[in-house]
Amino acid sequence: MKRRTFAIIFTVIGVVFFLTIGGFVALFLLFGRSPVIPSHARLTLRIGGDLAEMTPGDVVSYLSGGRTPTVRGIVDNLRKAGVDERVHSVLLRPTGLTTPYWGKVQEIRDAVMDFKKSGKPVYAYLEYGGDRDYYLASVADKVFLMPSSPLDVTGVATYELFLRGTLDKIGVVADLHHIGDYKTASNTFTEKGFTAAHREMDASLNRDLYEQIVQGIAEGRKKSEDEVRRLLDQGPFLPEDALRAGLVDDVAYEDQVSQKLEAPGRSDSSLDAEDYGLVSLRSLGLNRGPRIAVIYTAGTIASGPSGYDPLEGTIVGSDTIIEYIRQIRKDSSVRAIVLRIDSPGGSAAASDAIWRELMIARKEREDRPIIASMSDLAASGGYYVALPAHAIVAQPATLTGSIGIFGGKFTTGGVYEKLSARVDSVSNGKNAEINSPVRPYNAEERKKVEEQLHAFYDQFVEKVAQSRKSTPEKINQLAQGRVWTGRQAKENGLVDALGGLGSALALAKQQAKIDARSEVELVVYPPAKSFFELLADQLSGTGGQTAFGAVLSSNLSPAEVEVLRAIRGPLSMFRRGEPLALMPFTFLR
Repeated sequence: MKRRTFAIIFTVIGVVFFLTIGGFVALFLLFGRSPVIPSHARLTLRIGGDLAEMTPGDVVSYLSGGRTPTVRGIVDNLRKAGVDERVHSVLLRPTGLTTPYWGKVQEIRDAVMDFKKSGKPVYAYLEYGGDRDYYLASVADKVFLMPSSPLDVTGVATYELFLRGTLDKIGVVADLHHIGDYKTASNTFTEKGFTAAHREMDASLNRDLYEQIVQGIAEGRKKSEDEVRRLLDQGPFLPEDALRAGLVDDVAYEDQVSQKLEAPGRSDSSLDAEDYGLVSLRSLGLNRGPRIAVIYTAGTIASGPSGYDPLEGTIVGSDTIIEYIRQIRKDSSVRAIVLRIDSPGGSAAASDAIWRELMIARKEREDRPIIASMSDLAASGGYYVALPAHAIVAQPATLTGSIGIFGGKFTTGGVYEKLSARVDSVSNGKNAEINSPVRPYNAEERKKVEEQLHAFYDQFVEKVAQSRKSTPEKINQLAQGRVWTGRQAKENGLVDALGGLGSALALAKQQAKIDARSEVELVVYPPAKSFFELLADQLSGTGGQTAFGAVLSSNLSPAEVEVLRAIRGPLSMFRRGEPLALMPFTFLR
């Protein structure tokens, strides 16, 4: 009887397994084919959410052909549309951009401007006119706003969360130490409000981002910057007021926009970006020629393999990045390396390990340039890994610098006391309990921690000085943990040029002596996995994002996830006592 029961159970499991495999294969065959593109097409780009650099490595995203909006996918679609004779115009649909940063928005805006060089028109339709949505739309030839939607442009505000009072109430001590007055990542837990340096830094970042937004809107809408500042002070706008102010060109619903854009005697077909994403770059003569490797370093930097954390998101594992670099070193056909960075930093040791491998690659072949391309974030450890590059390119709104370090521990002995509990210990060795979770550091232990932090900080400053052809004394004045915008960083000599990945690739071609007009083949790391590799990862449970992570990303706003990250603390995903090169927790709105 038992044998028969087991046989039935295993038979059912086998049938379900093969049906699942068959279903995925059927979906692959159904969605994996290139779409038919009409001869007069208007490409519609829906741009929203918390923009990612690359499509997540899972089966659903693979089958959807890039339906998850990513910077890379959007830019590639615009590149294709620029040379595709079947595409006659582009309609931008920025809706609900929830990213707290501005670098990726600028990257897409730059790509739209490059597309406009083809002579094809760009239109924008706003179902909701948020600040980032409008900033992106303002580059279009015409901007349409839905009749019931306000144009919600008012400026830039920064909000910081401080948890010291909460920790005091529950008996937790944040025994954290930092090098540099502006290294404020630990302030969330050690302060009850802004320090003078913290406020000064945030005010500086806010001011520069505000000026960049004003400048972008002024250029797009052909207004003076003073006029745009006056208009922002009057926001948010009712649709009719936005029209009268010249911030939009028309107020209409989406179906009316389609009618208004129809040329006399010609009917353009709507082409969705989801379908157009299935058209390969190579089929249009792009992504071929000399080979350039692009290594995506997107996420918090940690030791070990890359992975996924439900709150921190993508984890950049030093082991994984180092393996990619070693593969590229062995590939003689790769003419240049572009390191695409979107990282707040993380483990100091992991960042240093990646730095070392890049330095080996640089010294091994001086004729193969390394260019760093910064996205939203390339701060602290994210800036550290850019140092081996022959040149660093950042967006004006990239948050970078944060040359500093902090470390320490959270002690929870007070919580146990409030609960009438006690943690006892035995140990051998004078400093065996330096990382005790129950009590703060004693004087000798604190001295040890601060020695480690100072040693790494001095090393960080020295490496920046060597990379930027400066002196430690001058770099120390720019360091102290201070975060800069990309534009400020260029003014201070911490980056070489302003622009996106396209600008970095152009610089890589120039330094690798590749004709500027030549197309290049991008060899992307992490490499794209086949459908069956992704399926195997999902079935084995190693496919990256967990179900919990998916629930978080779909049900919580980026600000809410950021609060949860702060409450959990910055040390939970790193080794105990590990020094961190991690940027401050900043909410930019």
